[in-house]
Amino acid sequence: MRIYLTVFVAFIALLGIESCKKGDDTAIATLTTNVNFINATTDTLNYYVNGTRINNASALYPFGATGYLSTPFGEQNYQVKKDGNPGVLFNLALNLDTSKVYSVFTTDNTPENTFTVIDTLTSVDTLSMVRFVHTSPKLANLEIKMNDTVWFANQSFKSVSDYSHIPPGEKHIKVIDVATGNVLINETRTLQVNRAYTLFTKGGLTATGGTASTGTGLIINE
Repeated sequence: MRIYLTVFVAFIALLGIESCKKGDDTAIATLTTNVNFINATTDTLNYYVNGTRINNASALYPFGATGYLSTPFGEQNYQVKKDGNPGVLFNLALNLDTSKVYSVFTTDNTPENTFTVIDTLTSVDTLSMVRFVHTSPKLANLEIKMNDTVWFANQSFKSVSDYSHIPPGEKHIKVIDVATGNVLINETRTLQVNRAYTLFTKGGLTATGGTASTGTGLIINE
């Protein structure tokens, strides 16, 4: 009889423990990572993760970037939509780590030409720091000159250069088709001291008679 009583008391104790666990209102921590979405298309876009919009401040215009947004880590289903259109432009499965930060470049209306890079920049020195990202799927390899100095040579689609240390100030930028030597973009930009930049081309960029009707995007990496 004493044995049965002991077992019964133990059983009641277990029930009490489980009841306490179920009544625990402590919030379960959700692990997150940080992603910067860059719009290299000609459309204004919105980004969603598992059906919830994450660029809540404003829609993302062409040549724009969201800045680093907090999003759940691990494999998640992202959706890209044109602003003002409820239909999904395309779905994008991303598997992201909590210990890294990322940039996602949208170049057209397909997941195949959207690509993700791990951002490793931790500090900026007294010069300007610039990396070039080739985001034009319709173009072949590119060369980038600033004030007639080649800073990025033979860049292929989806390539991401290392950061180059470039003196700040006004820069005359030329984007050149390596195969033909045609100047596709010819524009002037100003680089500030103690800034890190990503320079990229518009995704839909096409060359007509050796001349492009659009330019580059330039965003600051925070």
